[in-house]
Amino acid sequence: MSNPAFKPTDPIDPAPLAGDGSGLRRRLETHLRQSVGNLAGPSNVEVLPAANSSLTAEAIEIAQGLGGKGVSIPVLTGMVRLTDILLIAATALITAFTGPGAEGFGLGNAFATGVSILFALAFFQAADVYQVPVMRQGLSQLGRVAAGWTLVFAMFALLRTTTGVGAGIADAWIGSWYALSLIGLCLSRLIVYRLVRHWMDNGRLERRAIIVGGGTAAAELIHDLEAQGDNDIRICGIFDDRSNDRSPPVVAGYPKLGNISALVEFARLARIDMLIVCIPLRAEKRVLELLRKLWVLPVDIRLSAHTDKVRFRNRGASFIGTVPFVDVVEKPIADWDMVAKRIFDVVFASLALLTLFPVMIAAAIAVKLDSKGPVLFRQKRYGFNNEIIDVLKFRSMYTEMADPDAKKVVTKGDPRVTRVGRFIRKTSIDELPQLFNVLAGSLSLVGPRPHAVNAHTDNKSWDDVVDGYFARHKVKPGVTGWAQINGWRGEVDKPEKIQNRVECDVYYIENWSILFDLKILFLTPFRLLNTENAY
Repeated sequence: MSNPAFKPTDPIDPAPLAGDGSGLRRRLETHLRQSVGNLAGPSNVEVLPAANSSLTAEAIEIAQGLGGKGVSIPVLTGMVRLTDILLIAATALITAFTGPGAEGFGLGNAFATGVSILFALAFFQAADVYQVPVMRQGLSQLGRVAAGWTLVFAMFALLRTTTGVGAGIADAWIGSWYALSLIGLCLSRLIVYRLVRHWMDNGRLERRAIIVGGGTAAAELIHDLEAQGDNDIRICGIFDDRSNDRSPPVVAGYPKLGNISALVEFARLARIDMLIVCIPLRAEKRVLELLRKLWVLPVDIRLSAHTDKVRFRNRGASFIGTVPFVDVVEKPIADWDMVAKRIFDVVFASLALLTLFPVMIAAAIAVKLDSKGPVLFRQKRYGFNNEIIDVLKFRSMYTEMADPDAKKVVTKGDPRVTRVGRFIRKTSIDELPQLFNVLAGSLSLVGPRPHAVNAHTDNKSWDDVVDGYFARHKVKPGVTGWAQINGWRGEVDKPEKIQNRVECDVYYIENWSILFDLKILFLTPFRLLNTENAY
C-alpha cells in the first residue's frame, strides 16, 4: 500500500489557475493522499519555523468563548420543510374527520393534500422562507408563509374552475383546512423565529472561520467577506508563521493569535468550522506545506482565490457571496450525513444490545467469578477531534495489574490477562460494553477504532510514529472499522502495523457511506474468526 513520497518540490503547473479550479484541487488532493501513503516514513516537507507552539492567553480566552455545538443549516432547513409537510398533512386529516360537514378522508382529499404540499414547498422556496436570514425575521417570515399558502389555494381554485379537478371535494373542508393550516404554519414559524434568534445570539448558526496568512491579502479578503449582505462567516482570528514585520499583529481589526502549530491546538479547543488559507495560489509550495499540517483537523479548508483574480466556473470551487474559494478538504460526515449516521448507530446498537444481552450477562458473571475487581474497565482514549473519552470494556486483566494508561502493549501469553480475559479478548466480547458508548454518543458503531491516549510502539507515541496520525480523528471513532475488517487488530508491535491501520482509517473517512458502514458491520463477525493477533 505504499505510494510515492510527498514532494513539495514537484514542478508547478500554472495551467490549472486559468481554469475552473478543479485542476489545482485535484493536484492538491493527490499530494495529500500521497502523504498518507508514506505515513511512517520521514517527512520531505520543510516545516515552516515555529517561534512558539503554545497558545497565548488571548488565544485561549477566545477559544474558550467559542465552545458549544453548532446547528447545521442544511439540517435546520430540512427539518423546517419536514415540519411544513407534516403540518399540512395533519391539518388535512384533522379537518376531514372533525371539521364542518366531516365526511372522512377519501382519494380526492388525498390528491388535494399531495398537490398542495408540492405547491406549498415550491412557493415557500420561491419566497425564501427556508433561508436563515428570513427565518430570523418575525413579521416578514409570517407574511411570506401566509402569502405562499394563500397562493396554493388560489392555484387549487383555478384548477377546479378551469379543469374541474377536485370539483367533488367539499368547500367546507377546503376552507377549514386552509384556515387551520395557516394557523399551524404561522405558529410553527414563530417557534422557528425564536429558535433561530436564540441560536444566532449564541453563535450556533454561523460558520466560524480562521484566516491562515496575514498582511494585505488577508485584509482584502476580510473586507470582501464583510461586504456580503447575508454572510454567515464569523472570523475568529488570524494565524500566520511570519513575523510581525511581514504580517501585522492586527489585520482589519482581527488579532493574529499565533503560528500554524498554535492554530492546530486552537482549532481543537474551539468549535472552528472552516480554515481559509489566504495565500496566493501561485505559491503552491507554501500552500502544500500548510495543508500537510492542517488537513488532520475536522474542518472545511478553503483556498482563497480572490487575490489571484481568477475567474472560476462553479465547479471545483465555492463562493461566499461573490468571493471565490478553491475547495480542497471537505469536513467529513457533516449535515444530513451526520444525522443519517447517528440514526444508523442508535438503531443497530439497540438491536445489537437486545441480541447480545445474554452473552454480555454471561461474560459479566464469568469476569466476576474469575478474579477480584469490577466487571467493567474504563480507559481514556482519543475520540472525535482528539477529545478524551472514557471507553467501556469488560475487564480482562487482574485488577492489580490493570493498565488504564496503556503504557505496556498486551502481548501473547501476557501474565496480566486473566483466563476469562484471554477468551473475551480473542473473541472481542470484551468490546461489547462499547455499545453503551454508542448510545451515549461518544462512539459510533463503525469508524476508526479509538486508541488509548498513551498508545505507543518502540517507545514512541503513535502520532510520532505515523505522520498525519490524527487525521483519523476527523470523525467519531467506532466499535468496529475498516482496519479491523482488513485484519489490522490486536497487538501493535511494529510501526508498519499502525501505519496500515491509519491508511485504512483515512480510506474509510474519504469513502464513507451508509452502505459502506453496513458492509463493515456485516463482515465484522466473520473477521473476528481471525484471532491471530488478538491476545
